[in-house]
Amino acid sequence: MQLLEGKLNIDFMSKRKIALAGSLLLIILSIASIAKNGLNFGVDFTGGYLIEVGYPGDADIQSIRNALAGNDFKDAQVQNFGTSKDVLIRIAPSSDINKANISDKVLTILKQGADQEIDMRRVEYVGPQVGAELRDQGGMAMLVALFFILIYVSLRFQLKSAIGAILALIHDVIITIGFFSITQLDFDLSVLAAVLAIIGYSLNDTVVVLDRIRETFRNVRKSDPNDIINISINQTLSRTLMTSFTTLIVVFALFFLGGEVIHGFAAALIIGIMVGTYSSIYVASSTLMSMNICKQDFLVQSKEEVVDDRP
Repeated sequence: MQLLEGKLNIDFMSKRKIALAGSLLLIILSIASIAKNGLNFGVDFTGGYLIEVGYPGDADIQSIRNALAGNDFKDAQVQNFGTSKDVLIRIAPSSDINKANISDKVLTILKQGADQEIDMRRVEYVGPQVGAELRDQGGMAMLVALFFILIYVSLRFQLKSAIGAILALIHDVIITIGFFSITQLDFDLSVLAAVLAIIGYSLNDTVVVLDRIRETFRNVRKSDPNDIINISINQTLSRTLMTSFTTLIVVFALFFLGGEVIHGFAAALIIGIMVGTYSSIYVASSTLMSMNICKQDFLVQSKEEVVDDRP
């Protein structure tokens, strides 16, 4: 890292092989985890019961979990909903559960040994078939988004830049989903929405960097691709870091203050923003270096004028 003409100049490309090795390792771990462990789908996708109860004071989440686990609801998921007084209970569908009286049974279990009055707020049921349809439609929505982005990038950039942008996008999606597979956090509709948002965020960041690389190749006399790519990344670095930093402030606030209900959504955005910023600097740009990008790849080919030689 050095200062040239009063500007920060970081040699990003000198570390590109290390960065690509790290990316490859994360992708392999993510794919291996997805293949072995899968994703811990929430009630939105698997179907089941969603019960919301309210307490006059702070609810003891661990005691609620223990009470339900000791009364045939071992796999029940319990978390705060909005405030420490509101509790959301998710119960997977089962043939042993009677839909008609599940709310009464849960309320009776919670009242046993409780010194607070418990208020039943709502009970919702999502059938397994509906959950499967939501899962399939959500996956299809992500594939459609990626398809149209593929078309956009192919039209926006020349081939080598388009390949770099697409690889960066795939890199971000795989690692984000892999994080949920490794940690086994709930993967529900809100997390899927976050993944779609990450696709847009990552693409926007990558397009800014690739646009600057294209313009620098056209305007700078230097012919060394390594120097030109470093110059381009350094020119966009302040914009990239400032955008990521301000966005992360909001997302971290959601993660720590928004309650457990949106933890998955916020966690996906945190991972996606950090990985997306990294991939814009290293994955997309390093791909150009691997494909031996040169000035001629960005030059606009002018058509020769056709001269009419007829008298």
